[in-house]
Amino acid sequence: MYGLKRISVVYGAADRIIINDDSKIVLMSDCHRGDGSHADTFSKNKNIYYAALTRYYQEDFVYIELGDGDELWENKNMKDIIYVHKDVYALLFSFYQKNRLHMLYGNHDIDKRRRQYLENNLYQYFDTRKGEKIPLFPNIKIYEGLVLLHKPNNREIFLLHGHQADFLNGCLWRLAKVLVRYLWRPLELFGVNDPTSTAKNYKRKKSVEDKLIKWLSDKDIIIIAGHTHRPVFPDTNEPRYFNDGSCVHPRCITAVEINKGYITLVKWSVKTKPDGTLYIGRDELAGPARLSDYYRGGTYHINIT
Repeated sequence: MYGLKRISVVYGAADRIIINDDSKIVLMSDCHRGDGSHADTFSKNKNIYYAALTRYYQEDFVYIELGDGDELWENKNMKDIIYVHKDVYALLFSFYQKNRLHMLYGNHDIDKRRRQYLENNLYQYFDTRKGEKIPLFPNIKIYEGLVLLHKPNNREIFLLHGHQADFLNGCLWRLAKVLVRYLWRPLELFGVNDPTSTAKNYKRKKSVEDKLIKWLSDKDIIIIAGHTHRPVFPDTNEPRYFNDGSCVHPRCITAVEINKGYITLVKWSVKTKPDGTLYIGRDELAGPARLSDYYRGGTYHINIT
């Protein structure tokens, strides 16, 4: 079956990163950073994302982006995205300088799997104000999958975007990309939903989730994915499939935190103080739960914001 074999290939080839009960990691995905146009869904939540990521930077978290960070199906030029969201990339650069940034690619930014693309677009960028090339992420490697090896338990947390379980957006991604760029993006500007989008198609969401859970069924590991835009946080007696949601929910972003041996699903949104002052705050949607308690099996349910 397509999907299951591909997931196994990604898992087998994934680099291993050792973590322990002192590690602090935040996982986000599906930012879909765009060019600032009306089709740029990231722009609506950009201030929320920037405030949340700034807090994680100040609190010494490692930031792991699980794919579709940039919207490269709708936008041909990565330089336009960097120019519009220069402040965001400056913050990501700060993480990178401190070896606290890891990025995976998804279907919408699958171009990042090519080293030549990274050299031309992400190693450095052209600063129009200074009139010169500035280092961005020199020699960065963008992964298809990563495994966090949790010591001293020696248990694995498998990270991937999740499009590998989606036939249209995985196997037929070139076709899907053409449809999105030349057909659905223009229509999206007039409010027409893209039927190729897993995020807007309940049956496709469920199909992806079912495949990831099936792949997990005979394995004693945890999966954390994105792609569907639907946050998932299982109970400790259920299959260990987590989903961090997305950064393009209406009025909020969601993330998964791994903090000192505990895992939590969180939401960041604009809130109001009693005096009417607006601020960006964090809510815990599920958890915190001890990671070691998930090193057993079970059935499954979904938590949706």
